[in-house]
Order: sequence, then C-alpha cells, then structure tokens
Amino acid sequence: MSVSLLPVLYTFRRCPYAMRARLALRQAGVAVQGREIQLRAKPAALLQASPKGTVPVLVLPDGRVLEQSLDIMRWALAQNDPAGWLGAAPLAEQLAWIERNDGPFKCLLDRYKYPQRQQPPDAPEAMFAAALALQLQPMEAALQRHAFLCGPRCGLADMALLPFVRQFAAVDPEAFAAAPVPALQAWLQRLLATALFEAVMEKLPVWDESPIAG
Repeated sequence: MSVSLLPVLYTFRRCPYAMRARLALRQAGVAVQGREIQLRAKPAALLQASPKGTVPVLVLPDGRVLEQSLDIMRWALAQNDPAGWLGAAPLAEQLAWIERNDGPFKCLLDRYKYPQRQQPPDAPEAMFAAALALQLQPMEAALQRHAFLCGPRCGLADMALLPFVRQFAAVDPEAFAAAPVPALQAWLQRLLATALFEAVMEKLPVWDESPIAG
C-alpha cells in the first residue's frame, strides 16, 4: 500500500493511551504512518483532525477519525486478531476491567504520580493504598487464578491495562516491588519483555509538519 494511503497515527511515545493503540495496531499487522508529536507543541494537522488535541488519533484513508484508544484497538483487531485478543474471554468481562482502569484507577494514578496538582497535595502513600485496593489487588487475585486477567490467554484487557500498570509501577519502583502482588509483578514483567512491547516503544523522531522545501 502506498504510504499516502496508510492510516495516520498521531502518537506520543510515553502516553499509556497511545501505547495501547500502538500495541493493537502492531499486533494486527496494520501499517500506519506514525507521527510522534510533542504535547506542548501540538501540530495543526492533529488539531484539525481532532480538536480535542489528545493522543492517540488515527485518521483512516477514507477520512474517518478514531479519537479514542479503545476504539483504535478494537478497529485494529477487527482487521486482524492473530492471537485472539478479542475472543480471549467474553468481551463484557474484558471491558469491565478497562472501564475501571480508565475511570477510577486512572484518577488515582494521576493523583499518585502528580500529588502536587492537588491542594493540599495528596499523600502518595494514601494514593498507593487506594489504587492497591481498587485495582491492583483485584488484578492480583485474577492472576493468581490464571496467567492473564480473564483466563489462560492474553486478551484485550491485558494489553489495554498494561501501559497504565507500567506507569503506576514506575512512580516508585521500590514501593511497587514491595507490594503484596507477586502475580501482578510477574505479569507486568512478562508482558514488558515481549518483542511486541519493545517494538512499539521504539523512539521516533518528532514529526515535522512543515512542507519540505523544493
């Protein structure tokens, strides 16, 4: 396929939402034009495609725009799902994990990572404990029963939550390592060590939308 006919993916390497989109696109074998952006200097082309100005954004060759990471994941896997992520467990069960991650857990993650944004500042220990009770301990219980969140096979829920658990663990690696979640820690390390994850974390140059002088 000509490069001009490929979907365009606006992304930011460290954004967990963009990571999950890249994981699904790479897994599905969907080639894209990857455009790495700087969040502090968003290109006009991104804002024209999606005025909300967040990543990921996938612009399809027919002009359709997918603005939500989960929509991009599901679109990509609808094209090709070689490992059966969508069917690894009932979709409603997988989406329940994602809904809790993207709602209350993401809120706690932000407060844990950026305590200074709250007035008065949040106590990191309290945010850690709250996140542990809300999400990490239920994940641990599930992973004690089987290798992945919803059963013996890796699924959509695992790959959608992976970037967020990675981000949480990186805030205070010692605290995460000391937490009573050995199955979750092993799950995280196993998925981070895959060739798929390493591939989607390759650094891209920041996309320059300036026309090339001829």
